[in-house]
Amino acid sequence: MGRWFEEAVFYHMYPIGMTGAPRRNEQSEVTHRFPQLEEWLPHIASLGCTAIYIGPLFESTSHGYDTRDYRLVDRRLGDNDDFKHFTKAAHDLGIRVVVDGVFNHTGREFFAFQDIQRNRELSPYCSWYKGLNFGWNSPYNDGFGYEAWRNCFELANLNLWEPQVRQYLLDVIGFWIEEFDIDGIRLDCADCLEFSFMEDMRRFTSEKKEDFWLMGEVIHGDYSRYIKPQMLDSVTNYELHKGLYSGHNDHNYFEIAHTIRREFDQNGGIYRGMKLYSFVDNHDVDRIASKLNTPEHIYPVYTLLFTLPGIPSIYYGSEWGIKGRKEGGNDDPLRPAVDLREALEDVPDPKLLEWVQTLGRIHKEQPALANGSYQELLLTNRQYAFARILDDQGVVVAVNNDEKEAELHIRVPVHGRTYTSLIDDSEPEISNGMIHMILQPNESRIISF
Repeated sequence: MGRWFEEAVFYHMYPIGMTGAPRRNEQSEVTHRFPQLEEWLPHIASLGCTAIYIGPLFESTSHGYDTRDYRLVDRRLGDNDDFKHFTKAAHDLGIRVVVDGVFNHTGREFFAFQDIQRNRELSPYCSWYKGLNFGWNSPYNDGFGYEAWRNCFELANLNLWEPQVRQYLLDVIGFWIEEFDIDGIRLDCADCLEFSFMEDMRRFTSEKKEDFWLMGEVIHGDYSRYIKPQMLDSVTNYELHKGLYSGHNDHNYFEIAHTIRREFDQNGGIYRGMKLYSFVDNHDVDRIASKLNTPEHIYPVYTLLFTLPGIPSIYYGSEWGIKGRKEGGNDDPLRPAVDLREALEDVPDPKLLEWVQTLGRIHKEQPALANGSYQELLLTNRQYAFARILDDQGVVVAVNNDEKEAELHIRVPVHGRTYTSLIDDSEPEISNGMIHMILQPNESRIISF
């Protein structure tokens, strides 16, 4: 048995968007939108999801990543008691809860930044921010300059070498664990954080909760620099994310297979033994239903998300094919308000929703999909088959991205076993050490042995 997060299927909630909360936090009163979010929990469980990544939740000024107060739930969503209730309701359904940790920067309304605005050089918080310079000026005309995340000056970069900053943030993490019983943190901009700070975080959280999950948002570079027993458990697999849509748009399964071979091959894969966080869309990238040139490719895309090595994650509403593209720098189209009851009464793509539920069930029932080794069995531009093997049991997965049916002859990965479809309980034809099957356009087959 692996650790809970290695066997999880995640559901990704962006609460400010999905509840239709105002994009600017200009209210003085708390609005209790968590009951809306709790309504999603039975639906999330029905997909076979065993964990939620929800965030950002810290009290903030606009999109959630410009933190105003680390110890308050954003008043546009509710109060701390509301989130406590949400977490307990999730736990009662066997669903773990992971929140966003925004520790690279704060918003301009954070108390330490405001103290610098008031007291300038006399502020005790001058060492809390990177690049603070009273001989310069910011675009906000503060009369001083500071380092900002990607030159977005509403996000002031914290100085994580300052011991007081580290201790403050560790205290914040301790507060969220003790107050809300969270199960993990997704580290925003992990590729900007100091490694020694992440090591401090690992030590601290392991003492608080032995199986606490730390996952980092990392886009480029060598993921293995972050995934270590003394640091993070996982990072976002943007490399596979790219392959999952472009490999279908280009009718090129070689791209996906090469990525998996490079990452997880038992004889030299650079991330073998590591569990990366897999996704086909999230709150920062265009929805998968808007990225695919052929809409029906969404079926094999989800098949691969759930069956290739990795920890699969579904972004809210994408399980029934919500569309959305960035508009310039505006991410709002990726983060729409959704009335769940209305959506489920008139699901845009009920067949897709049913397929995602089927994949969730199979992932839960087949331990090899979480912990099994990977073995490539067949590869062409338009067809792809592989096995996930745990001991002498496992599954064979075959997908077809072609517009016409394909006849496949797939090498049997383990001889002397009974092969049974996990979708319709049929037994595939096997002869001469080969599995014979015909796949319809954009069809997937998953077979256990």
